[in-house]
Amino acid sequence: MISLRQHAVSIAAIFLALAVGVVLGSQTLAADMLSGLRSDKTDLRGQVDTLTTRNAQLGAELDAADRFIAGSAGRILGGALAGRSVLVFSTPDADPGDIDGVSRALESAGAAVTGRIALTEAFVDTGEGDRLRSALTNIVPAGAQLRTGAVDQGSMAGDLLGLTLLLDPATNQPRSTEPELALVLETLRGGGFLAYGDSPVRPAQLAVVVTGNGVASDNGQGATIARFAGAVRARAAGGVLAGRAGAAAGNGAIAHVRAQAPLATTVTTVDNIDREIGRVTTALAMTEQLDGGAGRYGTGPTATSLTMVAMPR
Repeated sequence: MISLRQHAVSIAAIFLALAVGVVLGSQTLAADMLSGLRSDKTDLRGQVDTLTTRNAQLGAELDAADRFIAGSAGRILGGALAGRSVLVFSTPDADPGDIDGVSRALESAGAAVTGRIALTEAFVDTGEGDRLRSALTNIVPAGAQLRTGAVDQGSMAGDLLGLTLLLDPATNQPRSTEPELALVLETLRGGGFLAYGDSPVRPAQLAVVVTGNGVASDNGQGATIARFAGAVRARAAGGVLAGRAGAAAGNGAIAHVRAQAPLATTVTTVDNIDREIGRVTTALAMTEQLDGGAGRYGTGPTATSLTMVAMPR
């Protein structure tokens, strides 16, 4: 007869055997898992290296394309804007290189850039709206009438600046005197809403608004810039809003223009001016504007075409 002691020893032996089996099995499983992880890591490293190499190749190709387009801009544009004048506005987040690049493209097309005016953070800050509207109301030239729908700060500022800084499309003549133009610019600069250099700003036929890559938060800045561009366009012979791809998504200024039919059908937008093709497209788009058309160009999600063909006038 099996004693209690023998029974306990048998049970202990069984558990010991199970424990040894578990340990040995876990060691084998761990070894297999470690081997698999090492293999996966090697595969992933290979994929990363391949993608890094491909990305570098694509970057080099884009840089080469930029150099080619920059060197060929004069032939591509072919004097498409000869005899035309353009005023360049820029938003606070616009890249200086993009502003210079767009200005060069306009000049390569034969246009005269009559001034470069920077909108400040205060200009696009909705918290400064009352102060900006008050300043604008006090400098409307005698006899001038702002559009009745221009009530928000972007629309109102664009309408007044368009009225004083852009030539009348019907007569090609200024709609303000030199003292009136100077009062508008100096007042808004003194209020911290505009910035510009020492060179005199002269009235122009066309306007381009250069913006940046959009903003992450919905602070109203994108909508303000979009309305400003639309109001300026309404007073000009043509207007383009140009920026980077981020401005065409979310709360970006270009996204706002493209999402609103009244703006989308009057303001041409370009969303890749960090590349030479976008800068050249911005200049070409002015010819489309002069013919009464409006397009959506670039690489952003709402663009309809990368660029457009030259339309010599």
